[in-house]
Amino acid sequence: MSRGPRSPTARRDWGSDESGAGILHVDMDAFFASVELVRRPELRGRPVIVGGRERGVVLAATYEARAFGVRSAMPMTHALARCPQAVVVRPDHRRYREVSASVMEMLREVTAVVEQVSVDEAFLDVSGARRRMGPPTTIGRLLRERVQAEHGITCSVGIGRNKLVAKLASTHAKPDGMLLVPEAATLSFLRGLPVGALWGVGDKTEQVLRRWGITTVAQLADTDVDVLQAAVGRVTGAHLHDLALGRDPRPVVADRAERSIGAERTFERDLHDREDVARRLRELADRVTARMRRHDVVARTVALKVRTSDFRTLTRSRTLDAPTDVAQEFYRVARELFGAVDLRGLPVRLVGVRAEGLRPRADLVTQPSLFEGDDPHVGARREAEVAVDAVRARFGDAAIALGASPVPPPTTVRGSAGLS
Repeated sequence: MSRGPRSPTARRDWGSDESGAGILHVDMDAFFASVELVRRPELRGRPVIVGGRERGVVLAATYEARAFGVRSAMPMTHALARCPQAVVVRPDHRRYREVSASVMEMLREVTAVVEQVSVDEAFLDVSGARRRMGPPTTIGRLLRERVQAEHGITCSVGIGRNKLVAKLASTHAKPDGMLLVPEAATLSFLRGLPVGALWGVGDKTEQVLRRWGITTVAQLADTDVDVLQAAVGRVTGAHLHDLALGRDPRPVVADRAERSIGAERTFERDLHDREDVARRLRELADRVTARMRRHDVVARTVALKVRTSDFRTLTRSRTLDAPTDVAQEFYRVARELFGAVDLRGLPVRLVGVRAEGLRPRADLVTQPSLFEGDDPHVGARREAEVAVDAVRARFGDAAIALGASPVPPPTTVRGSAGLS
């Protein structure tokens, strides 16, 4: 969640040169409140506060509530004094974690270099994804569209040459926007900001700088480093001066090793036809295995997730005889698992496919029959899918889609099952 102040007169167009801007900051807009509005659409357009009514604090507020001065971490009594007509909704942290995990998986489908910094925001280094997906603005647009389509919430995206600029750009893109700051425009963008926009400038530091006549980033950048160090300390002074000049050497650091790779889809309308759901499973299996091949890993277990219209979530999984990264195999198993799920006559709200038990494919290259198993066509299927990967890398993910193959009728499934 972006909290830094922004310039009220900030420009929304700094140019279109994306060559030196490979860092994205993705920030959900009023995340907790937005998730609640998906479940309570009748509250849209009204001031809504998420938190405990009596003695709690504000966890999130819609922009309608923010217009009255309501802010995150504000005591609820203060918030209601400013906006007594607000609707207070108790938080559902389990649901927020679930949506957050799904969004972060979307980001990791773009690049493995994702640094999640909170439940609702993350940095991405998309330098390695340009050839496959296009320039950063195209990637940002596709991510925003997908988050909106699958979860009904919005996010803002900032694009810049480093984490500092990308973070500030997303703040200025809010709500529900995207802002590119080209490398050549970095200093001009920063100089127009209040000094409190920079990382490390809290209320106390801002007050000290104000006493020295420094209220903007431009004034900070133009102040001698020795003066800044005398004002706020040797380390902090040098650090803030670097930031004011757009210097931020910190890389985007992937926050975890991949233990599993998954993809899921929340439908705009609940699906009643099992064949409609099966077609979505095919798309998800394709996405998951394509990502596996990009990371040169194979999986031993296929897991299925199904959520019905009453928000009941069912999981099923099966361990394979041999690891694979072949979409046709994943789809076959996922469809069989789905065929064994008792939906109790309810339509499907969400479906997901996940690859678990990952291991490097390089560890298995000494087994030439690895991808054949009992089916001599599996090796040929993988070759075809690798060829599709190459086409997509050159022309984009939408350039070609894998066709469905005949799938045997669902059989009795042996594996693990869960219900949450």
